[in-house]
Amino acid sequence: MKVPVLIPRIFDHPHTYFSGKFEKLNIGAIVSVPFGKDTEIGVVWDKVEETNKKFQIKPILEKKTVSFNKSLVEFINWFSIYNLVPKGMALKMCLGDKSLFSKKPDLFKESTEEKKIKFNLNTEQNKCLDDIKKFGNKFNVTLLQGVTGSGKTIVYFEKIKENILKKKQSLVLLPEIFLTSQFNKRFEEYFGFTPAIWHSKITKKNKRIIWNNIINGKIKLVVGARSSLFLPFKDLGLIVVDEEHDSSYKQDEGIRYNARDMAISRASIENIPVLLSTSIPSIETYNNVKNKKYNLTKLEKRYKNFSLPKAEVINLNLDRKKKNIWLDSKTLILVRKYLNKNEQVLFFLNRRGYAPFMICKKCGSKLNCPNCSIFLTFHKHINKAMCHHCGYKCPINQKCKKTESLCDFQMYGPGVEKIFAELKQIFPEKKIQILSSDFLSKKKETKNLLKNIENNQINILVGTQLISKGFNFPNLNCIVVVDADFSGMGFDLRSTEKNIQLYNQLSGRAGRFSKDSLVIYQTFNPSDETLKNVIKNDPNKFLEEEIHLRKEKNLPPFSRLIALIVASTNEKDGFLEAKKIKKNLLSLPDTDVMGPVTSPIFKIKNKYRTRLLLRSKSNLFIQKEITKILKKINLSKKIKLTVDVDPLNFS
Repeated sequence: MKVPVLIPRIFDHPHTYFSGKFEKLNIGAIVSVPFGKDTEIGVVWDKVEETNKKFQIKPILEKKTVSFNKSLVEFINWFSIYNLVPKGMALKMCLGDKSLFSKKPDLFKESTEEKKIKFNLNTEQNKCLDDIKKFGNKFNVTLLQGVTGSGKTIVYFEKIKENILKKKQSLVLLPEIFLTSQFNKRFEEYFGFTPAIWHSKITKKNKRIIWNNIINGKIKLVVGARSSLFLPFKDLGLIVVDEEHDSSYKQDEGIRYNARDMAISRASIENIPVLLSTSIPSIETYNNVKNKKYNLTKLEKRYKNFSLPKAEVINLNLDRKKKNIWLDSKTLILVRKYLNKNEQVLFFLNRRGYAPFMICKKCGSKLNCPNCSIFLTFHKHINKAMCHHCGYKCPINQKCKKTESLCDFQMYGPGVEKIFAELKQIFPEKKIQILSSDFLSKKKETKNLLKNIENNQINILVGTQLISKGFNFPNLNCIVVVDADFSGMGFDLRSTEKNIQLYNQLSGRAGRFSKDSLVIYQTFNPSDETLKNVIKNDPNKFLEEEIHLRKEKNLPPFSRLIALIVASTNEKDGFLEAKKIKKNLLSLPDTDVMGPVTSPIFKIKNKYRTRLLLRSKSNLFIQKEITKILKKINLSKKIKLTVDVDPLNFS
């Protein structure tokens, strides 16, 4: 009997094998098959790929004891079509590698707490929970919207508890892997056991244990980053997407997809509910609520009625006595009030390193990345300049073009390390800590750091965007936005939306257990409309205005965008190939084909980048047509074509 088997490689179709000694092989069965001179792990697929070519058909070697359910096979097929990804590569995200099957996996050990902390839901939380229950256990999308600190997490914990009692599995998606440590603790406090944590940094051994215990149905609760969406759940009953608005759910390298949107797709295929939790929803989610496609339940007040932080705007134009000093004297007066009360203060700046660029005072040379068309950022803690795109590093002892000596670099603009150094001079007696990805690499160190912050052993925090996401610091009552004029969002039509969401999330870190909290915004432009919207704290007004603007300009969600990025080692080759692709895409119905244009960041990792942008009707599903067209084009082997469906970043 002929059997289609999908291989986790760059194929868009299954290969045909004989069932051999295996009489019954259901769709989703995991098998070992010969492939070239090697053996490969594959999955019995739903359709045989018809072909006129003659191949030698080989027998299946082994049938594994575990298998995918049909809904996961269907999800992979859907994911592949929607994101223009070969089915084999989508399967690879579910299977991982052969090491998952290298030996018999250990049982997942759930550490048990002797005591669970009892959380009493308030009236608002109980109403939200009742709403969610009322929406049922079949497929539906519910937006759980609440001000920061309102207790959204506890509400969906209750829903997860109900799901576990029914012997069903639950998945909680988080936007950043750094959040899993603190979330882990909250889960333990609530449920009395440790959930399975899944992200790219866990060891191969732990991956093997967790993956096998998920497919067997023994693990009931998984907390993870984007990749956890592809785990082979045996009996999934609920998906929660925490901070659904967060752009980190969009993967911008390798296989590009939006984990939030794909979570909704998987829930639809599994016929289970999905909860989207946030304080300010994405425009797409808000629009779906308006159009009654999604349910809505809201928390209007903070838990235990603690007030939201007050806002103070510091006009930097009024007091700039010293160059290269970034903290205003009025800011420092306000900050001292909180430090004197032994309360924590956070200085926020969404720039890693010490200085974003440097220029030699003598010859005017700039430190640029040799592989990318961007400036190098100086990182003082390693005493090197670094590229944040390709990872290139170099010392700053460059030979000057005008003199025989070395360049004398002037540092321009602050990064978190510069603010840290400035604070060290102002508050030498205080314990100060940087929170950015450069300083949170080791799991144990991160865990100890978060513990020290929670125990109020650190007085001042200096953090990037990372700190705005989901952290709960009970003693943090004052936040300083060092540079409210800097969006830090890259080339993005959604920059205003993201800034509103970022500053809302950020302000929500303060005053969770206090009635006196403050957010200070340092700015050269105090009349900026985005800043005014942030201070007003009226997200619905902003969302309505943004919806109106998007509709007027025919932007998502009122249109569909698909980006095509052509990368080549030769600038001219890439542009010519992009023009060829455009010529073929012009036949698409009801679709504008814009470009080609050079990318704002023209060169990354020694590849010159040219972009095309397709815009079509919001309800038009054109991916299949695009795939057909691209398959017919004889593209040069010198180029790499990346397709980005629903792009968020345009760099």
